[in-house]
Amino acid sequence: QVQLVESGGGLAQAGGSLRLSCVASGNIPSFRLMGWYRQAPGKQRESVAVWSSGGGTNYADFVQGRFTISRDNAKNTVYLQMDSLKPEDTAVYYCYSTYQFSTYWGQGTQVTVSS
Repeated sequence: QVQLVESGGGLAQAGGSLRLSCVASGNIPSFRLMGWYRQAPGKQRESVAVWSSGGGTNYADFVQGRFTISRDNAKNTVYLQMDSLKPEDTAVYYCYSTYQFSTYWGQGTQVTVSS
């Protein structure tokens, strides 16, 4: 079984930065994708950024140029560096990973950005 645990959320001011971490543990396969979704109150969950085992990354338009996703293979960890934060970035951020036909999710970490 695979477990994903996020950390690094919290309160930031507009224009500030936070870095989220997601550590994978358990019977870890070679994930094809690792990434982040977020869900704001009253809104649907939306994709933020994704890292591919092929080496590519992809970002939602609303975070392009502000957020950076990276992965440390040795630590089985994926990071989301969030800069130039905006109040509309306030949401619960969820880490996920995929392997073959399975998708694994973390429990989520709250990010709150004050204006």
